[in-house]
Amino acid sequence: MPKIVSSSIANHLNRRQLLAGAAAGATALTLPGFIGRARAEGPLKVAAIYTVPVEQQWVSRIHKAANAAVERGDIEYVFSENTSNNDYERVMREYSEAGHDLIIGEVFAVEEAARQVARDYPETAYLMGSSFLPQDDTPNFAVFDNYIQDASYLSGIIAGSMTKTNNIGMVGGFPIPEVNRLMHAFMAGVRETAPEAEFQVAFIGSWFDPPKAKETAFAQIDAGADIMYAERFGVSDAAQERDILAIGNVIDTQSDYPDTVVASAIWHFEPTLDHAIEMVKAGTFKADNYGVYSFMKEGGCSLAPLGTFEGKVPEEAMALVAEREAAIKAGEFVVEINDEEPKSS
Repeated sequence: MPKIVSSSIANHLNRRQLLAGAAAGATALTLPGFIGRARAEGPLKVAAIYTVPVEQQWVSRIHKAANAAVERGDIEYVFSENTSNNDYERVMREYSEAGHDLIIGEVFAVEEAARQVARDYPETAYLMGSSFLPQDDTPNFAVFDNYIQDASYLSGIIAGSMTKTNNIGMVGGFPIPEVNRLMHAFMAGVRETAPEAEFQVAFIGSWFDPPKAKETAFAQIDAGADIMYAERFGVSDAAQERDILAIGNVIDTQSDYPDTVVASAIWHFEPTLDHAIEMVKAGTFKADNYGVYSFMKEGGCSLAPLGTFEGKVPEEAMALVAEREAAIKAGEFVVEINDEEPKSS
């Protein structure tokens, strides 16, 4: 049986409770739910609040899943993008006052204010991207995150098989758990096929600053990197201009960079949102951790098709990818979840 790389998600989340000192009451994965009423037949009213444009990688996947639910007739959907942190609470209250059944978004920088809104509107369901766990004082506030470490690990196997210099560049937004765990998983995958690889790691301090990400990538390429991990927009542009390879994150951009992006770890938000819709409709929505719905075995992430790089990745690497993917889906191989800030090595 393939080796187990780490402990279970339950142990990981128990550890993360220690990090949630600013979020008192994070004591369990699943907390008692509020006694909701089953919604009437017909589409739910769903609103989303985003702090960045819907074109941004992470948010684009939420937006895509919501639009798919609209097309199925499950929800009516409105959203606000580029909402500043200072304005987030106001927008959240306006959507709550308007009678939306479910409000989704990302509250990484406004945790306390967002949870207070949820307490003020106990009959509204909230599903928010968060670094913390559910709390017993906000039973209508569920959390999620993009736990796509499985796909990130597989993309690293491919990257390690393609590097010639054993020097990998990595440019991220902020060194927070949501980014750190994907970088660590990628690095673990690289070491499967390039054990001697070294990594240049940098963070640009922004979720959406393609020019800064591009300049940071240029610096790493000048320092010898021949493959870039493109956690942010702008990195693949630098790789393309310098004629080296890149690995994508969250979305598949190969159509824009057909000779540059070898593989990408894709996040599928549909399982997360669809479960929330089901719970709200049944009147059983509760404070829960939806992070598990991003796991590969739940259909929450995948490795993008190789496309233009089909047949260009070493067969041995692709055989290992297939072996590991099957083991991950079967629960026989667990990719480590490491939220610590990665360092250059």
